[in-house]
Amino acid sequence: MTLTEERPITPDALEILHRVFGYDTFRGQQSEIIQQVVAGGDALVLMPTGGGKSLCYQIPALIRPGTGVVISPLIALMQDQVDALSAVGVRAAFLNSTQDGAERLRVEAAFIAGELDLLYLAPERLKMEATSALFDRANIALFAIDEAHCVSQWGHDFRPDYLQLSMLHERWPSVPRIALTATATEQTHQEIVRRLDLGGSAQFVSSFDRPNIQYRIEPKNQPLQQLLTLIRSEHPGDAGIVYCLSRASVEKTAEFLVEQGMTALPYHAGLDASIRQRNQSRFLREDGVVMVATIAFGMGIDKPDVRFVAHLDLPKSVEGYYQETGRAGRDGLPSTAWLAYGLQDVVQQRRMIDQSEGDRAHRMRLTQHLDAMLALCETLQCRRTQLLAYFGETYRAGACGNCDTCLNPPEGWDGTVPAQKLLSTVVRLQRERNQKFGAQHIIDILLGKRNARIEQQGHDTLSTFAIGAELSEQEWRGVVRQLLAQGLLGVHSDGYGTLVLTDASAGVLDGSRRVHLRREIERPTRAAKKSAVAASLPGEAVPLFEKLREWRAGVAREQAVPAYIVFGDATLRGIALSKPSSLGELSEISGVGDKKLELYGEALLAVVAS
Repeated sequence: MTLTEERPITPDALEILHRVFGYDTFRGQQSEIIQQVVAGGDALVLMPTGGGKSLCYQIPALIRPGTGVVISPLIALMQDQVDALSAVGVRAAFLNSTQDGAERLRVEAAFIAGELDLLYLAPERLKMEATSALFDRANIALFAIDEAHCVSQWGHDFRPDYLQLSMLHERWPSVPRIALTATATEQTHQEIVRRLDLGGSAQFVSSFDRPNIQYRIEPKNQPLQQLLTLIRSEHPGDAGIVYCLSRASVEKTAEFLVEQGMTALPYHAGLDASIRQRNQSRFLREDGVVMVATIAFGMGIDKPDVRFVAHLDLPKSVEGYYQETGRAGRDGLPSTAWLAYGLQDVVQQRRMIDQSEGDRAHRMRLTQHLDAMLALCETLQCRRTQLLAYFGETYRAGACGNCDTCLNPPEGWDGTVPAQKLLSTVVRLQRERNQKFGAQHIIDILLGKRNARIEQQGHDTLSTFAIGAELSEQEWRGVVRQLLAQGLLGVHSDGYGTLVLTDASAGVLDGSRRVHLRREIERPTRAAKKSAVAASLPGEAVPLFEKLREWRAGVAREQAVPAYIVFGDATLRGIALSKPSSLGELSEISGVGDKKLELYGEALLAVVAS
């Protein structure tokens, strides 16, 4: 639809939902949120990724007079957001630094003339007086502040430009505002309210549960091979994101996957901006691409068919972990959140906190974030229950049945004696010899290894030498990792990862504190060879589903848009299951609105018939 076409009269939200977006019913609190904003009220919306936040401002913008202005930090994605809206007949445009002067003038003229339903722009543009003057000349239906958690200075995605967004209410007090985020602890929630002056708004907090995501965390042991097994056995041909902590690890992992015959692309801040943009575009527009990235990638990625998110390094916080894993399965279909986690992750994160800039209070906050993440990794309980509890939500079912600790419950064991042996070794090195060593050397002492370093240091004469033969080296690494996670062992700030006692160590050494540890179990190997969505379909529907994906890929290439803008996997799955034989039957499938029925209906029926 061009910028100058007239907007049809759409007074009813449910009618718009069906006619424009192709859905029959609202989900969760969507209807109440839309009613609040349509009536001119402010709203704060905390809703998980894939919960349908966008509709909460898109539909009010189509109903209220004027243009909905969307503040988004995601310049690189605005074109795709606008393309997705245009594909369903919504008049949308953006203003950002990627446009030339003539294009910006064209969009501004359409905005002033009331020829747009939605206008996207980045928060930094609000610093320009020209933007305020532009707003004064236009009729604004609402302000939508997307990714509102960016206002939190201690959050994982802080954007300084978000701190000025309270000016929207100050300068245009009659325009309703809706702030939206997919992740917020109670502390972040209150910070959003305070900084955006939303104290009088209606606040909608949805469940943070993503039941279609299977959460799995396993000990790190040859992580690249573990990742390869995950992709080949469970997600062949699926789109996925792999997160790494460093740029070097991103490059190494991407190269490894390419060598294994996969389409894998790197993404990190050290790459040239044009390469980052090209790789992001390929990830969005092609099927089956694996993006290997630092956490610089992903916020706002509106790709519904990401089937797995893998972490090769420990996230710094549960909030960050939830935000990143939430990029999987936005379409509600089965997806995997997988994390490989090891001793070195804990040592590295503790060291990074000790060496971080900022005052003691800042380091304390970072430590609290890390402790919560470690508790999630080491829990014997349902991971989903613990994850939701972090956001203040009680999981009513008690256990989810769709995480590794539910599917293959780990064993707990009394690790007090091994902990005492290990801590005693640290004590003897520190107090008797004024020495500090890392985990591997201490484990070698406990196992009685007579290597050159131990003999050179005379550590084979320690009273704890060779007293730990009851555990394997891998099991001892698990003991060290869990003692670090529980704060019963510390990392020295010397930058070498050497181990030291903490205040809590004394209680273990004198026997007044018991130590409960988690014993890892053998995990079943998976032999699936179909993509995750295909594996969830009845066998007879799989060939049609794959044929529909091929058709969609061809259409997307012709139109130079991401495949999901044509149709998402969930819609193709619905078509493969129901096999419609008429336009009427096709229109009943979720995700097929009037515009897409007109554009693609006959072609889809031909694919089904063939």
